[in-house]
Amino acid sequence: MKIISLQPSVSIILDRLGCLDTIAACTKYCVNAVPALRERNLPLVRDSWSTKMDDLLPIRADLVIASVPYREESIAAILKSGIPVLALAPHTLADIHTDIRHIARLVDAGAKGELLIVEMQSAVEAVRERTKPLLRPLVYCEEWGKPLIHSQAWVAELVQIAGGEFLGVPGRTTSTQAVAEANPDIIIAAWCGAGNRVPLRKIIAAREWNALSAVRQGRAYCIADELLNTPAPTLIDGLCALARAIHPEVFGEPVEPTCSRI
Repeated sequence: MKIISLQPSVSIILDRLGCLDTIAACTKYCVNAVPALRERNLPLVRDSWSTKMDDLLPIRADLVIASVPYREESIAAILKSGIPVLALAPHTLADIHTDIRHIARLVDAGAKGELLIVEMQSAVEAVRERTKPLLRPLVYCEEWGKPLIHSQAWVAELVQIAGGEFLGVPGRTTSTQAVAEANPDIIIAAWCGAGNRVPLRKIIAAREWNALSAVRQGRAYCIADELLNTPAPTLIDGLCALARAIHPEVFGEPVEPTCSRI
């Protein structure tokens, strides 16, 4: 099985399964997420959002695996290439486990896939148990800033597991006024593609949020994008970063550079 990986989540899953040899081509973001890919000098293609048919045609592969986010044009390009495609669209942690299971079976690593899922579930339950008796601060978690977009459903789940109360509807747009009226206790910015470089002070000033409880208490954080927005086993690291931001009295202070604060 030779696979074209169009998203870092796919490459991370294959790496955790010990199946990097199955990757015939990947994106530059995959190389950043899985450093071991740098040594392989694989052909680089564009991701699920921007891939072109001409990217895929020269590569000998049995399967393209793509994952959210998509555009209609990129899906059309993948289909026109004639290479079979597995298009993933997870919304919840359970969906991500299902995707891991599916990929594992495709590369004859079913047992490793099940073990990986169990490891993720065990890590989640360990955090959940520690946060059960704690007060639950209100957490505004932002995936994008123009327009303001609440983080996805699996992030909302992680916030709850980490001992917070997720503000708003996952994946929906909101406004600076709506967030201000809710007056969250904690602000988390994890912008897609921004790494850990969200300019917290700048956006807070521009939105006139300096009077919000989270800002006055110094509890506005940037968590590295790849830890929360990549539907892969690395979400466990994102959960740990959230737990430190939400309940530092239990989990310890946030750790740079995965989580920075104003």
